[in-house]
Amino acid sequence: MKIKKKINVGVGFVTGRKNFKNVVKTYVDNWNESGLVDNKKIAVHLFVAYDLKYYSTKVSDYKITDDEILALVDSAYYLGNSAITNEMQYLVENDVITLKEAKLIFGEGYAMKRNAVLYFALKNKMDYLIFLDDDEYPIATIKINNSLVWKGQEVLSTHINNIKYADMTHGYHCGYISPIPQLDFNEKLSEDEFRIFIESISNDIINWDSIKEKMKDGGVTYADLDIINSDTIEIVKEVNGMKFISGANLAFNLKNLDKLFPFYNPPGARGEDTFLSTCIGECSIRKVPCYTFHDGFSNYEHLLLGVLPNKLKALKADSGAITIRFLKASIGWIRYKPLLLYITQRDNYEAEIKKMKEDLTIVIPKICNYFGNDQFNNILDELEFYHAHVEQHYIDFENTKSAWLKIIKFLKNNENILKK
Repeated sequence: MKIKKKINVGVGFVTGRKNFKNVVKTYVDNWNESGLVDNKKIAVHLFVAYDLKYYSTKVSDYKITDDEILALVDSAYYLGNSAITNEMQYLVENDVITLKEAKLIFGEGYAMKRNAVLYFALKNKMDYLIFLDDDEYPIATIKINNSLVWKGQEVLSTHINNIKYADMTHGYHCGYISPIPQLDFNEKLSEDEFRIFIESISNDIINWDSIKEKMKDGGVTYADLDIINSDTIEIVKEVNGMKFISGANLAFNLKNLDKLFPFYNPPGARGEDTFLSTCIGECSIRKVPCYTFHDGFSNYEHLLLGVLPNKLKALKADSGAITIRFLKASIGWIRYKPLLLYITQRDNYEAEIKKMKEDLTIVIPKICNYFGNDQFNNILDELEFYHAHVEQHYIDFENTKSAWLKIIKFLKNNENILKK
């Protein structure tokens, strides 16, 4: 009898946190419980791109030494700076891409680490690649009559069962997915003023009504039991030149190389999933019914140990840490907003930037006063800088895509290439 070839599934992490091994153990236990490990047709491989500078970690924080975990995965690849630099050098020496292009694809930044995972998964002949984040856990929190119900989520299995029918699949998120805290509006800051601030700095996918709802729930997003129980698959449609995806709980079908695109973000910014979403208009994207709990403030790492709280803390704007995270998120958003507008609303770009500046000039003093933090003033300077450099960032984005096409062509023409 002919034995069917194994399906090779890569699981990619871009990480910089000390609790990474606990996250991996939780996911591996989750795969084991779902029966995935016992499925002889599926081989699971880890791809870990780590950043030692993010939280001053060391390589040993990422290398899996637990024999139980190693027995349940087929292989593990660790992508530190040396491994990525060696691969850059290899591609440059073989005239696949130039050094400048290599830095666009694999240089410093979150998007480039994601590109490294994607590239190594392709080079090592994965059929599918699923990105998971180190602050997201395979569990959903559901609110029923003011009580919390926790339900485990078969994240990997759900993606594997659906990705064969699509180019990409992405799931749902619950927990602290938004850094926007719960505010009590008053004479210092009105709801309308805060709405103007959020709409000015964020991308056009963000809906004020949904944000307002999250704020009422203390900044917590709860999972929808109907979605979990329905097995409904949503076909993602294009809106304003974008097919919205999430950066993690995200799967790629690696069998059609022409439907794969690189991640990109302007220097110092985020938004790598947002810019990818502007490239995938011709791709088949499915939203699948599995949740991950986003522990955005690292307050619930005990979930990894099976400790389930009866109540989730509200994100109040009275904590220094919460305000700082909101400030950092606001700066991260404003840094990529000009390029996003330039790509999706070129004809209205100057008018949109002008309106943003006018609105922010009015509301930012109120934001500084409300939060007691003058650093929010930096947002206008950040907007000015990224607006002034938007054309260069657009060129870099286009050059990143061009360089990626060269790499894809190289991989297609060298199917028997082995990892050096």
